[in-house]
Amino acid sequence: MYDLAPIALFVYNRPEHTRRTLESLKQNELASQSKLYIFSDGAKTPKDEEKVTEVREIIRNTTGFLSVEVIERTENSGLANSIISGVTQLISEYGQVIVYEDDLISSPHTLRYFNDALNHYRETEKVMHIGSYMFPIQTNNLPETFFFRAATSWGWATWERAWKHFEPDIDILLEQFDEQKKSAFAIDNSMNYWKQMQEFKSGKNNSWAIRWYASIFLKDGLTFNPSQSLVQNIGHDGSGVHSGINDIYEVPIYPKRITAFPDLLEENRPAYEALRTYFATRKGSLWARMKRFAALKWHQYFSK
Repeated sequence: MYDLAPIALFVYNRPEHTRRTLESLKQNELASQSKLYIFSDGAKTPKDEEKVTEVREIIRNTTGFLSVEVIERTENSGLANSIISGVTQLISEYGQVIVYEDDLISSPHTLRYFNDALNHYRETEKVMHIGSYMFPIQTNNLPETFFFRAATSWGWATWERAWKHFEPDIDILLEQFDEQKKSAFAIDNSMNYWKQMQEFKSGKNNSWAIRWYASIFLKDGLTFNPSQSLVQNIGHDGSGVHSGINDIYEVPIYPKRITAFPDLLEENRPAYEALRTYFATRKGSLWARMKRFAALKWHQYFSK
């Protein structure tokens, strides 16, 4: 049996999301053999203090894992800085890490999938990231797992050999893109990945994930993914840092154990086409977009 990767869970001010995430994580077959590190960010404003305290009551009483260590920040670092520092800390100690945020419901086989993939591709330099979420794409002609260029951030894992290539400096990343790379990075301009890069530069977002994907892309790396999602994000209710209210990313959780770990190291073309098609049409009709916008404004008004 190989060494199991530690789990890093990042939480903030959503007690119910945190509770549900921990409950589903505890039901994983390898939970009792896995070390869990919970990183709790400090309150950004006095308004957040009550919820942060509620979350900390939950995480301090977490059981069901080989060990649980809670790291409570006294100051607010923000999600991006929390993830970068927490991942770096565990990577330096263990050489590998599994990463969760506080709004992910996962299959009971997710930890097994992560650890099997971490072990299988441990010495394979080109494979830099293991994702567990998959968009609601057409899977009729797809294998159980595949390689892709882009990295998903809702439940993922990596190794020290890959994380050392993470480049947090947006200017260093941007200067390496020409027009051809911009298009390829954005999946033939079907997804707003390049826009996310520009918005980070202009201060409109603080995404660690887009910089991680860019770091992988510029190293010509691959990400390993299931064709059907092992996790469901429950944070698209207006409560998340980067998420509004929408259902375009909702997926059923794949109930089976993943057994396919291909050794042909190339991007799967049918998967690429399925994802490109989904990205290009994901927002739906004008009416569907108007309904999501109205729902978001309604939530923002009554959350004041």
